[in-house]
Amino acid sequence: MFYKKDPDNYKEAFEGVTYKTLAWGDKTSLGEFKLKKGTAVPNHSHPNEQTGYMISGKMTFTIGGEDYDTGPGDSWSIPGNVEHSVKVHEDSLVIEVFSPVREDYLP
Repeated sequence: MFYKKDPDNYKEAFEGVTYKTLAWGDKTSLGEFKLKKGTAVPNHSHPNEQTGYMISGKMTFTIGGEDYDTGPGDSWSIPGNVEHSVKVHEDSLVIEVFSPVREDYLP
């Protein structure tokens, strides 16, 4: 699969968070996420391992009860089924890989 940059076709995960799945295969999916300042992603978990890289912005992750402040250039990996949440302090852009594929994020 090959993805060619397209500024359109973002979907809303929920208020303040939009995403686009860029590419996927049999075992992983790659997505771009835009998060608006002031958004709070509620505590949740999913079976997918989630590995990310922050391109721009500032956020605080709470992963398994521990807080992590993030900025541009920071990265993370959240094991599957571990509860996590996010507070967005500045408009943010992140790239995330999910394994297995996030079927619910596919176009």
